[in-house]
Amino acid sequence: MSTISSPGLASGIDIKSIVSQLVALDRAPLQPLQKSATSMQSQLSIYGTLKSMMSGFGDAAAKLSDPAGWNSVKASTSNDKAVTVSTSAGSSATSLSIEVQKLAKAQSAATALPPFALQSALGAGTLSIQVGSGAAVDVVIEAGKDSLADVARTINDAKAGVSATVVRDASGERLLMRATDTGISKSFTVAVSGGSPGLERLAFGPLVTGGMTQTQAPQDAEATINNVAITSPSNRLTDTVPGLTLTLTQVTTEPVEIAVAADQEAMKKNVQSFVDAYNALNDLLTVATKYNPTTKTAGSLQGDSTAVGLQNAMRGMMRSVTASSPFSRLIDVGIEAQKDGKLEIKADKLSSALGNVDGLRALFSTSSTDPTAQGFGLKIKAFADGMVAASGSLSTRTDSLQNAIRRNTKEQERVIERAARSETRYLAQYNAMDAAVGRLNGLSSFVNQQVTLWNKSTG
Repeated sequence: MSTISSPGLASGIDIKSIVSQLVALDRAPLQPLQKSATSMQSQLSIYGTLKSMMSGFGDAAAKLSDPAGWNSVKASTSNDKAVTVSTSAGSSATSLSIEVQKLAKAQSAATALPPFALQSALGAGTLSIQVGSGAAVDVVIEAGKDSLADVARTINDAKAGVSATVVRDASGERLLMRATDTGISKSFTVAVSGGSPGLERLAFGPLVTGGMTQTQAPQDAEATINNVAITSPSNRLTDTVPGLTLTLTQVTTEPVEIAVAADQEAMKKNVQSFVDAYNALNDLLTVATKYNPTTKTAGSLQGDSTAVGLQNAMRGMMRSVTASSPFSRLIDVGIEAQKDGKLEIKADKLSSALGNVDGLRALFSTSSTDPTAQGFGLKIKAFADGMVAASGSLSTRTDSLQNAIRRNTKEQERVIERAARSETRYLAQYNAMDAAVGRLNGLSSFVNQQVTLWNKSTG
């Protein structure tokens, strides 16, 4: 008898449908597992965001805990075309009156006109370039590489403290040399050896004749600061006034007033960054843990003890006190907690507190053996670091979710494997039944045929 290749063909039973329904029953546990996995993935994503935001919150708190952050100053100038100013660490509030008599200049020299009208090459040799009291740098000019352009390029490549440029006009070409740095101490000389008369025209110095001519004498900057005379080889004064960089750009006809004052805007910006970082965390936790009665949906972290505990701890810290004076609470300087847990800055109150920068600094940076009495910057930085540390609550909860997701994935795989094995078994059983029914049907037809023949033969 031929083998039945299509399930149910012999028996007329829809075996595929029956097996499909049986397999669906075996796969039924998969749906809640998948739903649970989706929920855990959502929670894991939120905890990843919380860790990142907590780190940012800690960084914002750290800026406020650094005493140097409350020393920010800004400088202004009454004439930025003549004197510009910038501040750095160590600057303190002050005022300066600056007058500029001379600007520092770099020494320059040029070959005579016309330089080498009938000469396309200067010849090989060595240029010994000495800047100030430094060691001379030998610049070797090779034959075949001795045009004005080649010589200028070789000098520049040597980085000998001068730069060279070729200038062309109606009279011909000239070679210009200029000291890289300004000031009398950076004047230079050029000695020539082993060269042709053409190369000797690049010689330069106080005792040199027939060589290059000075086109700009070196000069130091001269100025007065609060009527005190100063000189500088550079127009950029970096250490004349501690913490200030003064750049002289123009000789003055009247004093330039420089004012250095506390940069309250920078301090306010740091406070605002701290408040923004806290509010972002608070908003995320609020949305993730609340139940929406209108949509009847719960946040991904509703009932999550870690998330709820974190939000309560943060809100409690914002209402805590420090050991500082005269400000001991955030509300004292205009940082007020609202009903929804968010912080809001009262601008007028914060501006008033900035009138006492030392007190404001103490509120965030006071150190204490009692962790709860520390300045808010130190207290919150330590809290944030603890939360995201390997053994911290956020990291521990994240690890727990990752492990649960891995277990869930393995369980899903087991359900799928069991369902696949069951499908194979069901098909084998029903195919065997179908084949047996086919054989019985065949036997029944044979018997019926024999009975019919027998009846005809005996009729």
